[in-house]
This record gives sequence, structure tokens and C-alpha cells, in this order.
Amino acid sequence: MKNMSVRRGTFRLCVLTLSMWLVTAAARADAVLDWNTITVNTAVANKQNAFAQARYAAIVQLAVFEAVNAITEDYEPYTGSITAPPGASPEAAAIEAAYKVLSVYFPVPATQAALLADRTSSLALIADSQSKLDGIATGDAAALAIIALRANDHSSPAQFKIPGQAVPGEWQATASCPIVNGIAVGVAYQWQNITPFGISNASEFLLPPPPALTSREYAKAYNEVMAVGGIDSTERPKDRADVALFFAATSPTQAFNQAARQVAEEQGRSLPENARDLALINMAISDSLVASFLNKYHYNFWRPETAIHAGATDGNSKTEADPDYAPFIVTPCFPSYPSNHGSASSGAAEVMRRLYGEDGHAITLTNAAVPTIVLQYTSFRQITDDISDARVYGGIHFRTDQEAGTRLGRAVGAAVYKNNLHSVHEDD
Repeated sequence: MKNMSVRRGTFRLCVLTLSMWLVTAAARADAVLDWNTITVNTAVANKQNAFAQARYAAIVQLAVFEAVNAITEDYEPYTGSITAPPGASPEAAAIEAAYKVLSVYFPVPATQAALLADRTSSLALIADSQSKLDGIATGDAAALAIIALRANDHSSPAQFKIPGQAVPGEWQATASCPIVNGIAVGVAYQWQNITPFGISNASEFLLPPPPALTSREYAKAYNEVMAVGGIDSTERPKDRADVALFFAATSPTQAFNQAARQVAEEQGRSLPENARDLALINMAISDSLVASFLNKYHYNFWRPETAIHAGATDGNSKTEADPDYAPFIVTPCFPSYPSNHGSASSGAAEVMRRLYGEDGHAITLTNAAVPTIVLQYTSFRQITDDISDARVYGGIHFRTDQEAGTRLGRAVGAAVYKNNLHSVHEDD
């Protein structure tokens, strides 16, 4: 009788699984990837800066993960507060979770209309049923739970850094800095205090200080960026100019989500895998930026253009000043060490090499903002290496900033991967 009961239970499970498949077969298997594209594009269209893009993407992807995982139960949950009715559609849950988060954070009427149109067309691919309704309800619950969790994460109100006196090595405002109360200030000062998504505390990732101004290491980094990073440099090859321009226009969130979608499709990752993978990747990007800002404002190190203008004051006989130096791309308005792009990109790359493998991929990065530049890669290291070059050849970072960002991002990415969203299957 016991064996008969087991067989009947197995049969009912098979029927339930088949019915769920039939209900959702018409839905696109990559609903998670589709709404990842919509998420990134929505933040960019609403003119969010690179670190705000990272925060929004992490919130959306965690909501999508929590919604899908409440149904499939493949991984340890993030909040553990979401339950789903048996047979709920994970595709509908993913669509609704992303839509709900984006509709709350981007209330501009044109954006609302576009999001509603995307939601309507996505859900139309799923046959009307109780499964679909239950999936939508699960997506709503997951979205609201994650939104509530991030309501007081210290990302706002905006805070600014007032520069101190012009002391060698200390950050000073550059041309891009906004004027607040008559003073040019540093932006995103509050970002160092944001509650992380996947690490316990950004202060655990404090880097060693930047090289001393009198050191050979500093002189080497100084002379490299002065030679190749100036607006009129003759030592910058076209391919390095291209990567500088591309990654000036392309945030780590844009680049690495685009890469992740291509690799996920290439490897045939499942819907639950995509939901978990994109959550981890975007958690790592955002947390790496939080840790990067903590280090930036802790060390308050000057930017190359400030340093090169004041090269005669740094106490290093191997650094010659150039008062006319101007960088190839615009210097961001916060301290130099470490590189935000380097930190966030290395955080993403560290998670992705653990998920997908380091190389053997076919990745093409594009951005409509720089339509004539197309970058192709077979490994994640190639992307992060180009980003390091992009900031040096762009004239806005020392090579030592990039190296520090690489170390920081790898450490944060490793911690996010190791400590979050583990598989519940022993053989994984």
C-alpha cells in the first residue's frame, strides 16, 4: 500500500508538472532576460547615473528572483517571506515582479505607459488561467517585499562632499562638479552608507591606501595617464580611444547585464537559473559601488587632471607638471581611488566566471549612445581589462586606481556569490 501511495503521488506530481508546462509553454522561456533588458533600458532612459542604475537593477532582479523562487524553490530565498500557490506560473511572476518594481520607482507618465505596454505584451504570451493569476499575485508580493526592504537604505537624500584646501594628493572639484551653495562639490557622498544587498558591511572591504606621491609606483601611474589620457594625446591608439568612449557612455550595469543575457542564452540556462544569476550579478555590481565609494571618500585621492596641473607640488622629481592637461573624457565628480567602473565591473565578472566559466563565450557589447563602436569578447577578463584601459586612456584614472578597483570588486563579488541564494539541491 505504501508503494502504491508513492506511485499515486508521483503520478499526481507528473500531471501537475505537465499542466504547468502546458500553461506556460506559450510564454517565452526567457521572460527573466526580457525584463532584465527592460529594466536596464528604463533606468538609462530615465537618466539614472551608473550607481543608481546598479541599485535599481539589483532591486528588480531580487524581486524577480524571489518571485520565481517562491514557485520553483530551487534556491535559498532572499527574504523568505513570499509563498506561492501550487502551480503558479513562474513566467508571470517574473514579469509582474519586474513591472511592479519599475512602475513604483519610475512614475514618469511616458515610462509608465511603456512599462504597461511591455507588461501587457509579455503576459499575453501566457494563456489565461489560474496559474497565470497566481503567478501575477506572487510577483506583486515579491516586488512589494523587496521595495519595502529597501525603503530606508540610505540612498537618499543626496549628500555632497565639500572639498578641503588644495593640498597635494587631496581631491579637488573638477569641471563636472555641481555648484551647491556657491561651492563646487563632490556627488554621491551618501552612497558609501547604503545598506548592501549581499555583503554585511562595506567597511569590511577597506583597501590599503593609494601609493605615496613620492613613490616610483605613483610616478609610473602619473606619467602613463599624462601620456595616453590627454585630450590631444598622440599615444592613444584608436582601439583604446574607442573603449574609452564606449565605457564613458556605458555603465557596468549596462555592459555586464548585456553580457550575462548573451551567455545565459548561449548556455541554455533555465528561467530559475537566470533569475538567481542576474540577482547575484546585480547585487555584486551595486555592493561593489558602495564599497568603492566608501574607499573613495575615505582616502579622498586626487584625480589625474588635478594631480598633473599640480605636479610640481607632489614632492616627486619624476612627475612633471602640465597646467594645460585636459582628459580625453569628462572626469566624474568624486575622488579617484579606487575606480568605480573597475570595482563594479570586477564584482560582476567575479560572479559571472563562477556561474558561467571565465572564457569560451561570444559576447558583443553595443550601446546606441555610441553606435559606431562594437566591442567583441570571449572572456570576462577581456572586458574588465578594456575597462581598466578605458579609464586610463580616457585620462580620468591612474592605473593604480584600476588595479585597486579590480581587487575590491573581486573580493565583493566572491563574498556575494558565496553567501547568497545557494542551491537547495545537494548535487549543486
